[in-house]
Amino acid sequence: MPRLASLTPATAVGASKDLLTELVDRHGQVGDMVGTMAHSPAVLGGYLQLSRAMKRAKLNRKISERISIAVQVQQGCAVCLEAHVAAAHANGVESDEIERAHAGTSADPAIAAMIDLGLRVYREPASISDEHIAGLRAYGYGDREIADVVGIVSLNVLTGAFNLLAGLNTHESGR
Repeated sequence: MPRLASLTPATAVGASKDLLTELVDRHGQVGDMVGTMAHSPAVLGGYLQLSRAMKRAKLNRKISERISIAVQVQQGCAVCLEAHVAAAHANGVESDEIERAHAGTSADPAIAAMIDLGLRVYREPASISDEHIAGLRAYGYGDREIADVVGIVSLNVLTGAFNLLAGLNTHESGR
């Protein structure tokens, strides 16, 4: 059961009302997470900006979805995990690779290295060494793709933690 109520343009005030009105005008509706984030215009605005920015990430979407799956398994947000599994399928990631992502790896060593980086960013960023970065470069990843991992993990931490805090971690709540 949700701990925080989802707001609408009619129930929100100030900047949150403006953000929700714009989103509803563009998309017709907003999910529970976005409506609930409207309690904090700073959180909602930050989420929207980071989400838009990460759509311009250079890292391949098939890889970023596997990183997201691995992070959400650790974080425990079932709603986010389900959304990223669906997105991985929609982007052509095979079921066996989705299962490997649940375990934090891939059959492809280059992708496994990026998933490992994502998990390190999530769990222990101080453990990332020069050797880790050199290894990613040896697989052909550039600085932009490597840096994109921080954005992917950050977006996952924000959405997953928010859903868990707000009590939106049920399949009925939506993302």
